[in-house]
Amino acid sequence: MGADDTTTAHPLEGWARDLLRCPVSGATLVDATWPDGEPLLVSTDPTAPLAYPVRDGVPVLLADEGRPAPTA
Repeated sequence: MGADDTTTAHPLEGWARDLLRCPVSGATLVDATWPDGEPLLVSTDPTAPLAYPVRDGVPVLLADEGRPAPTA
């Protein structure tokens, strides 16, 4: 990663981050955290947003890993 990258819960290269999509709905994904502070990616699907874990800095974007997104 370059020196100009910003720090997030799970830093990815900007170009790679822009390519990620929900494997179920195809919606874009946004950074979030579970209530326990673990990082995740949440789909922006307005009807049924799903959350995907990030393990060791790697997003796990498998349909079977999707869980209902936590509510604020």
